[in-house]
Amino acid sequence: MSRTDSAPDSTSLAENVLGVPGIVFLVLAAVAPLTGMVVIAAIGIAVGNGGGMVAAFVVATVVLLLFAVGYAQMSKVLTSAGGFYAFVVKGLGRTLGLVAGFVAMLGYNCFVAGAIGTSGFFTGTVLKDVFGLDLDWVVWSAVSVVLVFLLSRRGIDVSAKVLGVSLVLEVSILLVMDFAVLFRHGFSFDVFRPSVMLQGAGGLALLFAANAFIGFEATALFGEEAKNPKRTIPRATYLAIGFIGVFAAFTTWAVVTAIGVAQAQDVAAAHLSTGDLVFSVSQDYLGGALTKVMMLLLVVSLFAALLALHNSATRYLYALGRVGVLPRVLGRTRARNGAPQHAAIVQLVFGSVVAVVFRLAGLDPVADLTASMTGFGTLGILALQLLAALAILVHFRRARDPRLVRTLIAPGLGAVGLGLIVTLAILNFPTLAGSSNGVVPQLPWLLLVVALGGLVVAVWLRRRRPAVYDALDADLEAATEKVDTSPAGH
Repeated sequence: MSRTDSAPDSTSLAENVLGVPGIVFLVLAAVAPLTGMVVIAAIGIAVGNGGGMVAAFVVATVVLLLFAVGYAQMSKVLTSAGGFYAFVVKGLGRTLGLVAGFVAMLGYNCFVAGAIGTSGFFTGTVLKDVFGLDLDWVVWSAVSVVLVFLLSRRGIDVSAKVLGVSLVLEVSILLVMDFAVLFRHGFSFDVFRPSVMLQGAGGLALLFAANAFIGFEATALFGEEAKNPKRTIPRATYLAIGFIGVFAAFTTWAVVTAIGVAQAQDVAAAHLSTGDLVFSVSQDYLGGALTKVMMLLLVVSLFAALLALHNSATRYLYALGRVGVLPRVLGRTRARNGAPQHAAIVQLVFGSVVAVVFRLAGLDPVADLTASMTGFGTLGILALQLLAALAILVHFRRARDPRLVRTLIAPGLGAVGLGLIVTLAILNFPTLAGSSNGVVPQLPWLLLVVALGGLVVAVWLRRRRPAVYDALDADLEAATEKVDTSPAGH
């Protein structure tokens, strides 16, 4: 047994292991392009503005790129595994930073719980359709959880490689379909006519377009594990947002052209209950064999998203454990490869328990588990993005940064756009979640409860555990200084 194998747990993540491609793979896998097109884009076309969904993706891309301008500048000032929680501590102070940390922690963990249900359900459905293998969805969810744990404990670089392969496969099959539509009869430019872009529920279209980007914000979470993070993180962020936007708009354009711009909303609505709009287009343009391949790659896409989201959720638990807000055992890592294995175990146990509770209650894995958990997770992450946008603005105004375009105008416009998206998410939460069952419509109130919980914990720490409260700032400075003084930071 080597010395590293027998070494005790440390508190440091692996350093200098992720370049721009690795971080982009981690982020885009969480976004899950194939899942985004099969589920999110199809719903946006049906309940939003039909063929105008293409323009909605373009608008969402512009909003997030404007936000990314300030995000990139903040990434050069601060490097931390706390991601957006760390940004809020830096810009808005420790109290609101804890609020952001709690929102991030619960939002990502709920998202993973929903992803466990989604992965199990669709894996079971696809394998039954393709191979005739019929097992309960909770069995496939359990298999997914075990595989995620085994991969995540091998280190973030191993996850990045696995996710890179899955990303290439799922993007490739959609591009084959897109170009099949393009080469057969071209794309219709009617999607950019004002009457098409402004028809239907444009607000819902923008909301679902923004939903397809959920996961891009995770680039900051891997700063301590990145090579030269002050360059790597901004580049990875721009690449991730740009790729998601262009790919989503291009594929949606292909789908809308294939089914007809004028009747796109009606056709999508007819496929809403079965969720097979994209598969129906694939059947027409690629045939049955490649459509089955696409269905199998959907399973791969969902697993990749679960693995990537697990890595993100784990790092929020790790960051809050390292500073002492959560039990410090969560802030320990494997000495061998820097994997935060204690946080990983807690994260997967939480998601698994939630999934099992829904199964024992006889609730539907999609209409109930995915709708409630992923719906709330989406709302939480959107709110976290808005808090980070405000923190970036405040930080650079306090510093009186003279670069007004980069630190005020562009990120300010991005913050306004994110504010609109968060408002739309709250007002249309049952539609965003895809269900109005049970308590789902009331879940936005949970966001307020979580925020109040963060405030209460902040007040308690300041009075009873001032060392931990003060450490919220010290931890950020220590992490940033460590990166700045290491070979990877130059």
